[in-house]
Amino acid sequence: MRQKWSFLLKIVLALSLIVPLLAACGGINETIQESYPLESVNGSGASTSYVYRAADTTVQEVAQELAAKQTPQQQSPAASDRMFLVYADRIVQIQQDAAQPSDVLIEVSTKAYVRNNYSMSFLQGYLLASLLDDLFDYGRYKGGSYRGYTQRDIYKPSTGSYRAPTVQEKKAVPPLTVEKKGSIFRRTKDADGSSKPGSSGNVFEKEPSKSGSITRNGSGSQKSSEWFTPRKSKAPKTKSGFGRVKRRR
Repeated sequence: MRQKWSFLLKIVLALSLIVPLLAACGGINETIQESYPLESVNGSGASTSYVYRAADTTVQEVAQELAAKQTPQQQSPAASDRMFLVYADRIVQIQQDAAQPSDVLIEVSTKAYVRNNYSMSFLQGYLLASLLDDLFDYGRYKGGSYRGYTQRDIYKPSTGSYRAPTVQEKKAVPPLTVEKKGSIFRRTKDADGSSKPGSSGNVFEKEPSKSGSITRNGSGSQKSSEWFTPRKSKAPKTKSGFGRVKRRR
């Protein structure tokens, strides 16, 4: 019995450690995908980086919004040009767009992409040394010279170059919701979806009421009102009588 409880306790402890990590990873991805349009992609599989655009905002505003929705493991000091948020399996770089300063670019990279492309010396100015040692496995991964999407032409990534997202990649991202206004019409009972001459073709329009009469077969002169005029009801007649009951012998 004790062994059984010990085994269950180990499972509970393992789940308590794994579930928050999975939630943190999936949560930040869904938050960014649902809030910002995808602009560029690099890499594939476990080593991939996605770039999203946040229009008319600042680096600190985006960082605060993302951190409020999903708490990062580490956040770089507040800055106006570049900030980092570190999650379980993603590193988010928030940077001001040099070509369009009113916008912010959000680069979401897997840790495999970071260790294969980013410059470790560059990240030392933003992230803790203990995190970088773990990320680059204490020098096992040498990284590259990459510093972020805004400087991709100067400090190019080691694995390929950024490209426009494909149709499949855009479909994988949930579409942005748009607030729309409209009217609701009540459908008529005899609306059959077909357009009639002289009408606008809208099956939701109510047709004008029509009147007619039913005539007697043959003559065509008698109106239906004479045939269907209800008669006045009368109380039923009752009769009284006399009788006797005989007992059967």
